[in-house]
Amino acid sequence: MNNYQNNLIRDLALVVFSVLIAVILAKTGALQELITSTKEMRLIGSFIAGIFFTSIFTTAPAIVALGEIAHANSVILTALLGGMGALAGDLVIYKFVRDRLSEHLGELIKHQDGGKRLGMLFKLKYFRWLTFFVGGFIIASPLPDELGVSLLGLSKMRIRFFIVLSFVFNFVGILLIGLVAKTL
Repeated sequence: MNNYQNNLIRDLALVVFSVLIAVILAKTGALQELITSTKEMRLIGSFIAGIFFTSIFTTAPAIVALGEIAHANSVILTALLGGMGALAGDLVIYKFVRDRLSEHLGELIKHQDGGKRLGMLFKLKYFRWLTFFVGGFIIASPLPDELGVSLLGLSKMRIRFFIVLSFVFNFVGILLIGLVAKTL
């Protein structure tokens, strides 16, 4: 149990630290400057904006940048490269969630009343399908990907399926943003 608590504290500290860095970047305008400075270089700008498209703290500036890039360039190319960047961001989140968060939740469930019932829910075939669709919808939407990736991580989805799913849903989401930007 002591090792579990140490890992949990370390992981929570890492999350808090990353949130603080993201808030500092957003408040100082450094994040917006980074994303918009690369929009003239559509290949790099789309990929970088795609990476930032995945986080709760960086989604809004990334959507703006992706919309501007798509408005000035090919919507399909923007969605492809942005989807690849978003996949890279999602893989980092997924690796953390699948390996660490699932372990922490499993330990928490073991020590709670009714934990066996809740644990059984995670093993149901319908639960996995539900997490697939809900997680995929969240990833495709302009909502931050952390929740969708967490759902997919909890369902213990294989990494190759996650890669395909993340890319396709992020591609569709960025494509829709680009199409809206083209019409405005």
